[in-house]
Amino acid sequence: MDMTIVIFAMASLGGIGLLLGLGLGYASKKFAVEEDPRLEPLVAALPGANCGGCGLAGCAAFAKAVLKGTAKPNGCPVAGPESVEKISAILGIEAAVADKQVAFVKCNGNSEVSQNRYEYYGMLDCSAAAQLAGGGAKACNYACLGGGTCATACQFDAIVMVDGIAVIDKEKCVACGACVPACPKSLIDIVPHKAVVTVACNSKDVGKVVRGNCSVGCISCKLCEKACTFDAIHVVDNIAIIDYEKCTYCNDCVKKCPTGTINSTTFEKPKKETPQEKKTAETSAEQPKAETAEGEKTE
Repeated sequence: MDMTIVIFAMASLGGIGLLLGLGLGYASKKFAVEEDPRLEPLVAALPGANCGGCGLAGCAAFAKAVLKGTAKPNGCPVAGPESVEKISAILGIEAAVADKQVAFVKCNGNSEVSQNRYEYYGMLDCSAAAQLAGGGAKACNYACLGGGTCATACQFDAIVMVDGIAVIDKEKCVACGACVPACPKSLIDIVPHKAVVTVACNSKDVGKVVRGNCSVGCISCKLCEKACTFDAIHVVDNIAIIDYEKCTYCNDCVKKCPTGTINSTTFEKPKKETPQEKKTAETSAEQPKAETAEGEKTE
């Protein structure tokens, strides 16, 4: 084989490659979209969770939105005060830390207080359980099904299942909102972290139906509404709803709620004595009297 042909072919390919490389290099410079130099430090200042809690596809998308002015610098629910200060410093603005938010499960109907239509032995997934007859095993159509789908969706380990009910760890929760769409019963809301008073029910059924399904459900009696002097709680569609902009956490509604649906971390209602406990107490009280009377007869 003539080596001249081989050398010529290699030189031709090398020359074409060089020309194409130069062309691509020129095009990348000519048509390059200038990137804001603040973008990289902004992304670095963010937590990097890429949870989508801000409503955008990750931290980089959020940083770009902040630079465009379509997202607030404190719009990342995961970012703490330190991150917000860094972001504000990069943007050259005054830091404004948003009030901390947390997720809240609007159901307290565990196995002790709620009724079941049937026993469920299927896979531990709320979306699957909700497709069964009646929307799940619970008698209440609005109740937590206890499958833990929300806990699986939480990447911060802030949700645990306790006696068939999802419970939020307020200190771990970053209000990313991933658990909200994961719940097929729409039981999870994002509320202020400082909200010490909450309504642990989401049933829209009338009081009589609620009483038959769950002993701690809202029966829409409106006693809470009447007790509140700040116009901060109203019964809408048979369920009490708190306006946290008006609520002063005075606990008056908690004290009036006859079913214990409204809870507070700063006030605990005296536990009501169950009929069985009352009967046991009466029997215990009568027993010494009977023994005394029997002793008197013997004498």
